[in-house]
Amino acid sequence: MADESRRTAFETRAIHAGQEPDEAAAATIVPVYQTVTYTQDAIGVNRGYEYSRSENPTREALESCLASLEEGRFGLAYGSGMAAITGVVHLLAAGDHVVVADDLYGGSFRLFSQVMPRFGIRFSFVDATHPEEIDKAVCEATRLIWIESPTNPMLRLVDIAACGEIAAGHGARLVVDNTFATPFLQTPLNLGAHIVVHSTTKYIGGHSDVIGGAVIVDDEETAESLRFTRNATGGVPGPWDAWLTLRGARTLALRMSRHQSNAARVAEFLKSQPGVARVYYPGLPEHPGFDLARKQMRGFGGMVTIDLKGGESAARRMCEATELFALAESLGGVESLIGYPWSMSHAAFSAEERRRKGITEATVRLSVGIEDPDDLCADLARALGSSDA
Repeated sequence: MADESRRTAFETRAIHAGQEPDEAAAATIVPVYQTVTYTQDAIGVNRGYEYSRSENPTREALESCLASLEEGRFGLAYGSGMAAITGVVHLLAAGDHVVVADDLYGGSFRLFSQVMPRFGIRFSFVDATHPEEIDKAVCEATRLIWIESPTNPMLRLVDIAACGEIAAGHGARLVVDNTFATPFLQTPLNLGAHIVVHSTTKYIGGHSDVIGGAVIVDDEETAESLRFTRNATGGVPGPWDAWLTLRGARTLALRMSRHQSNAARVAEFLKSQPGVARVYYPGLPEHPGFDLARKQMRGFGGMVTIDLKGGESAARRMCEATELFALAESLGGVESLIGYPWSMSHAAFSAEERRRKGITEATVRLSVGIEDPDDLCADLARALGSSDA
């Protein structure tokens, strides 16, 4: 952990880490270094930069900030969340094995099940809410254990510390996709994780206007390996994308506070609606992961998932009837979004796999934004055909 991470609060680091005044003109806000190349003082003599695929000052500012927020030593920014995930998988070689939590983002599943096996990497999918299942799946060739917590979209909790102990005991590394929680609510490196992954497209960027990803690690050798492969494969964000993401990170604490307070209000409201069969939200005491969430998180997040009593027809009607909740892919923006995991975010899974994970034709996922909570509840009430707002 960097000294700065120990000295200052999250909100302060979000605004200042990696964002010192620019040396050229003392610009208070990090400039957008919109350049491909850098003029060298002589052959082989430069000022730390040669070519923007390899290094860019705007990107480096973002990476320093994200590393500080995750309380890690090294941050690497990528052109998308999937590029970041692929960057981590490139730490592996043919013959290696990965144990994966089976309740995960559909894009990750697609990469792990259809792309990487062609290169001789094997994946085993297990119910990671029971760490003993992870332990049983580990073999001599296991190099990574890959989890999300809370999971997408069923918001299950995985014990990060327990998984970290299992990984360490077998000489493997624990990877945590921290997209849903964000470093404001959870810092997996402090819980035993070795690698943290983000789709910065979501909460960190926060405004649904820039695609990006990030990886944060403590180990210098791992960071150098990731950096070498990223440069070789080219999955970097452009300087403008890095700048937009950094701008979003500066307000992450404020936004996440409102996201989670709104989500808690929406979850409680939906519990009272006659058309709702079940509400999944880690902040509800009846949620099976409630105690674990209180232990390893500093809040419960901005995502709420529900099952509707009316099945597929009711779910589709609700998704198409909301006005404030936009029917759209993605999550984590200031605006509220509604999604239908069965045919949207988790369509990559077979119907059997979706049902086994608890995703049915009646499942609806809500990314609760920062609008007025009364307005959001009223919008959902109308969409559910209820007048009880």
